Amino acid sequence: MYDYYLGGRDHFEADARAAEAVAAAIPSIPAEARANRDFMARATRWLAAERGVRQFLDIGSGLPTEPGLHQVAQAVSPEAKVVYSDRDPFVLRHARAMLRGTAEGSTAYVRADVTDPESILDAPGLSDTIDLGRPVALSLNAVVHFVPDEQHPYDIVRTLLGALPAGSHLVLTHTTADFRGRARRTATEPRTWGCPPLRPRTRREVARFFDGLELADPGLVLPHRWRPSRETPADLSGADVPSYAGVARKP
Repeated sequence: MYDYYLGGRDHFEADARAAEAVAAAIPSIPAEARANRDFMARATRWLAAERGVRQFLDIGSGLPTEPGLHQVAQAVSPEAKVVYSDRDPFVLRHARAMLRGTAEGSTAYVRADVTDPESILDAPGLSDTIDLGRPVALSLNAVVHFVPDEQHPYDIVRTLLGALPAGSHLVLTHTTADFRGRARRTATEPRTWGCPPLRPRTRREVARFFDGLELADPGLVLPHRWRPSRETPADLSGADVPSYAGVARKP
């Protein structure tokens, strides 16, 4: 569905039908997908170029949509190491086909569920690729809003960050119901469209994920307003992108 919204070719007819059904109920979804993907690329590029980050852990990868995080990071720093983690076996099949990084760097895939963060941290594919004694950029883009309160999303993020050393970064986007009275029913309705129900959170709730971290300028903002570039789509507006995005450093 994500690939469909971004104009890709790696989706099935059933994905397209489901994506259209979601967009009919929540018209902002395609714009959110574009803004989220653009933010991922800008944040990754900035971390590699300006903060010297050479290791990335991307949970809920968005594969097979391109460009992948490894393509962005290794275009800046060919020696960058990237680990993707997702629970979807379909993503695994695509990952095996497309994870061909640079010769200097390395790219790996871990099949695990974000609601079990220890399974990610303990996976051999992670330890074989990333040195947890050196800074890591943890990307949780458009992921945590699929984790309901009863599964303790704040504890999940704290567990993941707790395994990373000082100088690591959290990159996070999260949908919100703060704008235009976004359909809050999506938080509790059944999986009508084949995707997990959302738990939109307020700005204050999203900010809690960054507790104890140093937010980079411009802070917690709409995704397309985080260090926009000339390539940022001009048709995105605050009303059309009901999400928050931020990048923060672990002191």
